[in-house]
Amino acid sequence: MSGETVLVEKRGHVGVIVLNRPEQLNTFNTPMAQDLNEALEQLEQEQEIRVVVVRGEGKAFSAGIDVTELKGKSSVEMLQWGELMGRMCQTIARMNKPVIASVQDLAIANGIGLVAAADLAVAAEGARFGATAVNVGLFCMGPAVPLSHHMGKKKALELVLTGDIIDAAEAEKLGLVNKVVPRDKLEEETMELAEKLAAKSPLAVQLGKRSFYEMSDLPYEKALESANNLFTLLCTTEDAHEGVDAFKSKRTPQWKMR
Repeated sequence: MSGETVLVEKRGHVGVIVLNRPEQLNTFNTPMAQDLNEALEQLEQEQEIRVVVVRGEGKAFSAGIDVTELKGKSSVEMLQWGELMGRMCQTIARMNKPVIASVQDLAIANGIGLVAAADLAVAAEGARFGATAVNVGLFCMGPAVPLSHHMGKKKALELVLTGDIIDAAEAEKLGLVNKVVPRDKLEEETMELAEKLAAKSPLAVQLGKRSFYEMSDLPYEKALESANNLFTLLCTTEDAHEGVDAFKSKRTPQWKMR
């Protein structure tokens, strides 16, 4: 990781990833796409980190892909480059730890894809969202995947076909973000949510996230079977017994991660 396009901060059990190309509105170029994936994978492996927050430095969360990188590539190179631009969506989906997007001002194209891929999202009042690639002769095919999974399919298709920009209130109504807060409270509210999750049993949260996404893509009966299997596994852990005992004893649980 270069340490230039993406910064990593650790605040107790919360890892914060900062998209750090503010002068370019945090558009994705090759180094930033690589650095973001490396940062996500790094924090996934660090045991003391329980929750990951992604935010943008400067005025924008992310204004999409740096289109100056489009030229001069062969078909094979373009395929590899396109895969890299959307790789963070696959990385987040594979992660056990919850990822929260903290969105100020602008999240368009690859930016809205990152918001949709995140498990939860907090947005500032005045933030704007759009799958705008169609307006310049391209198409948000990558972002359409997490958008279609986390919103209604018709509304997701409307966004990618029209390229329209919606405000934070509409994004919350559609389920793209969980909460809209005043701009000057964005960091505070995001960290409050992250710390709330970090205070839970890490095993319960991580197995719970895995179960949630697995069952979402399965037929009903298979989803119940998968959820029951993971719940049974969770019940055998020390953290499960510690949590129940702490509840009965009215004390704060001491999580052991096993």
